[in-house]
Formats: sequence, C-alpha cells, structure tokens
Amino acid sequence: MLKTLFNELQAQLDHFFSKLDHEAVEALVATLIETKGRLYFTGVGKSGLIAKKIAATHTSLGTKAHFICPMDALHGDIALLDEGDVLILFSRSGESEELLALLPNAKRRQVLTVAVVSNEKSRLAAVADRSIILPLERELCPFDMAPTTSAIEQLIFGDVLAVALMQKKRFSIDQYALNHPAGQIGLRANLKVEELMQKELPSCSPEATLGDVMNLISKGKSGCLVVLGEKRELLGIFTDGDLRRALQTHGGACLQKPLSSLMTEAPRSIDQSSLAFDALKKMEENKMSPIAALPVTNQKGEVVGLIKLHQLVQAGL
Repeated sequence: MLKTLFNELQAQLDHFFSKLDHEAVEALVATLIETKGRLYFTGVGKSGLIAKKIAATHTSLGTKAHFICPMDALHGDIALLDEGDVLILFSRSGESEELLALLPNAKRRQVLTVAVVSNEKSRLAAVADRSIILPLERELCPFDMAPTTSAIEQLIFGDVLAVALMQKKRFSIDQYALNHPAGQIGLRANLKVEELMQKELPSCSPEATLGDVMNLISKGKSGCLVVLGEKRELLGIFTDGDLRRALQTHGGACLQKPLSSLMTEAPRSIDQSSLAFDALKKMEENKMSPIAALPVTNQKGEVVGLIKLHQLVQAGL
C-alpha cells in the first residue's frame, strides 16, 4: 500500500512540475527583487501553517518576511502593511472567506497582492493583483479533500521562491552564518578550522629516517607525522597506514629509509580560515580513502597546525 501511495504522490507532483507556469514565477521573482517594502505571507488552516514556514525560510535566507494571520489582520494587524509591501496569500481553493475579506483592504493600503492558488477560476485569483496557479491533479487523500499534495506543492513553491531570491541577492555563507548562530547549522556555518586545530604538531624534515622519528610519531598521538620543507611548506605526510605499508614492503630495513621515500606526497590540507565543516568534507571526499587528519596552512602556505577527525566529531559537526 505504501509503495502505491508514494507512486501516486510522485505522479501528482510530476503533473505539478510539468504544468507549472515558470514564466509567471520568474516574473514574480523579478518583481520581488525590485520591491523596497516588506514581504508578508498569509493563509488559513494548513495553508497558514505552510505560509508560516515559508516566511521563516525567506527570513533565514536573506529576505525579511513575516507571517500575518488574516483574522488578526482584519482586527488591527493590517496596520503592519505599508505602501510598497507585498502580501502573498496561500489558498488551495482560492475561496477562503478570510483571505477574500483581507485582500481588498490590503490593496487599499497600496500593497501588492499575490494569490497562490490551485484553482485558476477562484475569486482570490481574480481579485489579486497577480496570481500563481499551482497545478493540482488531485489530493493524495482518498477523499480528495485533506490538503496533502496541495500542501506539498505550496511548500515547494515557497522554498524555491526563497532560494531564487537568495541567489539573486547573492546571499553569502557569511550572511547565512550570522542568521544561524546556534545549533549544528550554526557550528557548520561559523566554526573555523583555526578554532579547533592543534598548533603543536609532530613534524620532521624529509631527510630524517624512520628510525629517527619513531619516537615523535608515538609522542604526537596524532597517528601521523607532517613532513616539512625549510620554509615550513608541506611536502608530505607519514601516517600509521604508511608505517604498516613500509614494514610490509621493506621489513626492518624501513627504519633506515628517509621519510621522503616513505611519505605520502602532496597530501590533502586546508587553510586555517576555512570552515571546520569544510575540513570534515575534505577528509571524507574520497570514499575509498578517507583520512583522519589534515595539515593546516596559512595564507603563505606554511603549515601552522593539524586538525583531526575526532576534534570535528567532538565539536558536534
């Protein structure tokens, strides 16, 4: 039964995507980019819940938006609306009496009204300054009554609108970070490599033999040894895995070999000003060969530290 329902929903959404008037949505995005006023979303029932979520998404992605309850608006909150603002009204049927009562009052305040409905012949679509029709074949509900597919379509439209405005405004990761200072999102958007890295790192020159540095590997407790040039530039890295391979290949004779012949050359590294989350992604980018530590460099290319996988995990990333 579940597979049948999922397939049915997929077919309904395919209908939505194939029939949606993309030019009308593009025109709305162009208008909103030029709008100097604020953006308000409203709706009744399930559409109201969707409108609240969409307003919150717009705000977090750089477009200040608010939800306004239609009933509260009709009893005083309409004073929030000023000339030049945009009011986007969500309604599957386009016949919600509360929205039909609110819309002309909003227009009297020189507010641009946009109806987002599934019924192109609805009164709301006819009266609003603009209308976006969300094509609805039928609801997933077996009675074709409960707002299921239509609610998903509203959510898709609202989220795409938010991301489109975000891209048009060139909303940056730094701006996103300012809007999300807490939780895992906050950590991923704010925490820098230099805040977590260990500055004391086991290192050696390429001429040093494995026998010379075995003690350093053990004392460093990092599972690796960073091989540096004269200007602290990164030449290579020698890991526990490299040690096992050296023993398998050369036996005890590997202790007399220089690190330059045993190390992994041109290892992955990361700049100290990078996001810690980017360090995590870089460690895992090669699924066949994930790594547990990254040398950290500064803008001059000098190695200034080491960041380890367990540090990133402990930080909550």
